[in-house]
Amino acid sequence: MDSQHVESWKELIYPALKSKQEELTMLGYEQATSESVWQCLCVKIWKGKTDKRLHEIVQDIFHLKSSVYLSYLTIQSYENDDLAASIEALIGSSPQTDK
Repeated sequence: MDSQHVESWKELIYPALKSKQEELTMLGYEQATSESVWQCLCVKIWKGKTDKRLHEIVQDIFHLKSSVYLSYLTIQSYENDDLAASIEALIGSSPQTDK
């Protein structure tokens, strides 16, 4: 098979994503989902190389290390915290009453 954009393979490789998600769950990453595994691969492994062959994508999924996944989750957590802080700064904290 020829190289294709990774998105075009997503539905076909879902069983491999599900398998990796189950592996990560067994390792203690209860929040792991197939989608978060996919996003981790897009951000940490494939970055700018989005044209891949089917066997390359499946290999990348099965070779994804839990440490790479943890790194991805950590970065996502910081980004979400920054977003929450930015929203709070824009909206302002709730008014406090003096007693």
